[in-house]
Amino acid sequence: MLYYLFNYLEKHFDLVGAGLFSFISFRSGAAIIVSLIITIVFGEKLINYLRKKQIGETIRDLGLTGQMEKKGTPTMGGLIIIGAIVIPTLLFAKLDNIYIILLLVTCVGLGLIGFLDDYIKVFKKNKEGLHGKFKIVGQIAIGIFVGLLLTFNDSVVVRQYMDESTKQISLNKESSVYKDVPSSITTIPFYKNNQFDYAAIASWFGSTDFTWLVYVLVVIFIVTAVSNGANITDGIDGLAAGISAIIGTTLGVFAYLSGNRIFADYLNIMFIPHSGEVVIFCSAFVGACVGFLWYNAFPARVFMGDTGSLSLGGTIAVLALALRKELLIPILCGVFLIENLSVLLQVAYFKYQKRKHGIEYARANRLFKMAPLHHHYQKSGFHEAQIVTRFWIIGILLAIFTLTTLKLR
Repeated sequence: MLYYLFNYLEKHFDLVGAGLFSFISFRSGAAIIVSLIITIVFGEKLINYLRKKQIGETIRDLGLTGQMEKKGTPTMGGLIIIGAIVIPTLLFAKLDNIYIILLLVTCVGLGLIGFLDDYIKVFKKNKEGLHGKFKIVGQIAIGIFVGLLLTFNDSVVVRQYMDESTKQISLNKESSVYKDVPSSITTIPFYKNNQFDYAAIASWFGSTDFTWLVYVLVVIFIVTAVSNGANITDGIDGLAAGISAIIGTTLGVFAYLSGNRIFADYLNIMFIPHSGEVVIFCSAFVGACVGFLWYNAFPARVFMGDTGSLSLGGTIAVLALALRKELLIPILCGVFLIENLSVLLQVAYFKYQKRKHGIEYARANRLFKMAPLHHHYQKSGFHEAQIVTRFWIIGILLAIFTLTTLKLR
């Protein structure tokens, strides 16, 4: 909103300083500051309100050190995060930008699914919350919306250059002749001329007419997997928020480079018109996560709940998809992936041992002491603050490694 206001003031009244709002860097800086202020200032008020209404976490006794001391800690803190993302984005981003619209809908939509889950747990006293199949249906619905919009919206394009002598088309600048076109390509890490076209998968089935369907199915899988990964990771104080901040920062760098023609040409990466605005969203996203840590770091005064974790995970997935960096998710979101895999492996190993040796043997010989993985380390005697710090370090290393793919090919 402020972008349009100050653009008008500069254009019609030549207001001194109004031109700053035309710079993505200025609006990004403002977005992260406002996001931090919202989480830190209004976070305190929300925590007090949640305490007053006795909206506290119901804790199952899993035998973890210090676990039962957290009983009654306010939950639904994800509302702080969502507000601190949405408000600065509305203030500083161009609201007619398709990527901003997409990200806002995803953030709020998955936050609503998580809110329903938290509401049932807290107010209906049902520890299971929203039934798993309804969560999946909601995630699939968001995935379909995202996939169709990224496929068919005319503003979702990549820049292609044409060599005037050979008439060959390339995504990398080889001439001044270019055209912005819809495309089903994405980026392959560690590979020179690193583009992959989803049409290649559709062609296996005899026709490229169903490329859109292949892409939508991929989007559904990624949105569901990453949002569930963030949800599982949100098991100890500060872990999910810290990892999300690291991932959001990295995706913000990709957004800035991919949306800037000069940097895209220099790095020989795909130039994605209109994606520069995503930097502002990423700034608000990081500010919200870091600000939330003010209250969520050990010992936590508030939990984000599914309201926050599903929203953060799904938003990260859509950010990667919008920037055509979804194949980097296994690296960048490695912590989420490991947490997810630890649960799947634990269940599969238990079922195998039960079938082969019986239930008692399976219970006594689990693959991990407890899943997801962060609980395994708690059971092994590590303090949760130590676990979180080390997972953050791993997240930072994975983020740095992800950024090296800009040149490491």
